[in-house]
Parts: sequence; structure tokens; C-alpha cells
Amino acid sequence: MTRSSGLALAAALLALPATAPAQVTTELEAYWAEVSRTVEEGDFEGYAELYHPDAVLVAGGAGTYPIGNALAGWKQGFDDTREGRAKAGVEFRLTERLNDATTAHETGMFRYTLEPEEGDDVVAQVQFEALLVKKDGKWLMVMEYQKGPASDAEWAAAK
Repeated sequence: MTRSSGLALAAALLALPATAPAQVTTELEAYWAEVSRTVEEGDFEGYAELYHPDAVLVAGGAGTYPIGNALAGWKQGFDDTREGRAKAGVEFRLTERLNDATTAHETGMFRYTLEPEEGDDVVAQVQFEALLVKKDGKWLMVMEYQKGPASDAEWAAAK
């Protein structure tokens, strides 16, 4: 590749839109709202369907896991919520959104709460990144990277 053709290619790539139209943002907002709904209602099957079958959870310094393994570990919390033994919820604050019509990289934080009938309440604020693809008209997460804890100040700043 000559220098001039390399520069032309770079210029063409830089000219591409950095984000997709408002429709994609609306679709992704609906995706995150559905994640919240499934957690709040204890809808495990609905939650699991929001992930690509080959999705990966990256759990900070703890390693990587197929999403099926992670879901198996989370199932009891969904069952407890659905059956009224606990109340759960999750809220998202996204700080960077890169996407096009069929791919998305979302960065931000989530705040997960669990209030079991017995035992201590759990509140976890977590910095995360997610990669999503749109397949057959439906957004699916292919990678969830839970980077580490988010402070109250970071959470407040991400409004």
C-alpha cells in the first residue's frame, strides 16, 4: 500500500459516522430496560435470552467464563426474586456508546441491588463494558466485562 492510498483509506475511515442513528440508541435503551425488567421480575429465561449463546463474562481479575456458567450461578437469585423471597433491581448509567446498525460497545456502570427476606441487603456498583450484536433484529450481548467496583462519586458523576 502506498503512502497516499494509506492516507486516503484513513481519511475514509475517519469520515464514517461514529455513532448510528437515533433508532439504534432507542433500541439499545430498550435492551437495557429489558435487562432491568428481567432482574426486577426474576425472569431468568428472559434474562438469559438477552445474551448470545456464545457470550463471555469477563469478571475483573477473576477470569473469563462462558455465559452459561455465569447464568447458572445467578439463577438462584432470579428464582428467589420471582418467588417473592427477595427484591432485586439493576440500573445502568452509560458513559460511552459506540455503535452502528448491528454492533455496539457500551461503557458505564450498573448498580445491582438485592434485598433478601433473610440476610443482608446487597448493593453492588460495578464499572462495566458490553459488546452487543444485532442478530435477526434482536440485540444480544456477546461480552460483559465487569471491570471492578464503582465508587458513589463515580456513580453520581455518570448521570
